[in-house]
Amino acid sequence: MGRSRPTIDGMELTLADIRAAHDVVRRHLPPTPLWNYPLLDRELGANVLVKHENTQPVGAFKVRGGLTLLDAMPAGERARGTVTWSTGNHAQSIAYASRLHDAPCTVVMPSHASPSKAAAVEAWGGRAVLTGDTLEDAQRHAGKLAAESGARLVSPGDTPELLAGVGTLYLEILEQAPDLDAIVVPVGSGTGAAAACLVAAALAPGCAVIGVQAAASPAAHDSWRAGELLSRPNRTAVAGLATGRGFDLPQRIMRAGLADFVLVGDDEIDVARRLLATTAHTLAEGAGAAGVAAVLSRPDLFAGRSVAVVCTGGNADAAELGTLAGGRG
Repeated sequence: MGRSRPTIDGMELTLADIRAAHDVVRRHLPPTPLWNYPLLDRELGANVLVKHENTQPVGAFKVRGGLTLLDAMPAGERARGTVTWSTGNHAQSIAYASRLHDAPCTVVMPSHASPSKAAAVEAWGGRAVLTGDTLEDAQRHAGKLAAESGARLVSPGDTPELLAGVGTLYLEILEQAPDLDAIVVPVGSGTGAAAACLVAAALAPGCAVIGVQAAASPAAHDSWRAGELLSRPNRTAVAGLATGRGFDLPQRIMRAGLADFVLVGDDEIDVARRLLATTAHTLAEGAGAAGVAAVLSRPDLFAGRSVAVVCTGGNADAAELGTLAGGRG
């Protein structure tokens, strides 16, 4: 029996959905830069274009998904608001979009979440609730709050509108650089990599989409390799890659479209963050540097090729800022 396809309102998710999402995103945000840095090329041994999603108003690519979701919700549903769970960037995305639509927003975060990221949610007008030790604890509490309030429960990974929204950044990449050999995408839940697969298949079938995840939190990688949803220990210090299970919607798309999937260590990501700072004038959070870490660690895949890496975010917390001058303590 074939697997069901991801849908929006019962229809197959297509490039047309991503183009429609781009119309929404462009009403609020300009395209982000796609720049090349010769010193970075020299270090990586490849011709690398950096997609600067760190320049978004919330500091990360996920804002595109939040805008698309809130725009698509009926007025009555928006009035009841949303409840979601996140360690940070998805949280800010939903809070930012909810503020534009004057809609209530509650984000449940693990109790150890970065105080600055919780503060950012509330600065955008959302309510941050810190509870539990893990993201899974936060998810369970979010479900309870949504059931009690009647708000829409928004999964960070299994919501088609979010995937369509983040897909807009790959439209921008491939419209500007249609002859790329590869796009390297950091993977947490996998919405970004899945969206890249859909866009590349339609616009640049010769461009390989390659995922990268932290070796200390390999749930998405292992789920993709196994062809089934798996849970794994979630031990990375890189918040944007810290997921302990595979998500159904992105995994279904990645199985059909992802060319390869690379694991990198947290220490390799720290090296990549310092490299972006010194050669590309870019402050990246850990997840935002994961693509560079993949290119640096796998010359067999990338040497001499034309590659886009997505700097998915620049929301480095105090601990990450402290590692820019040296390794983790």
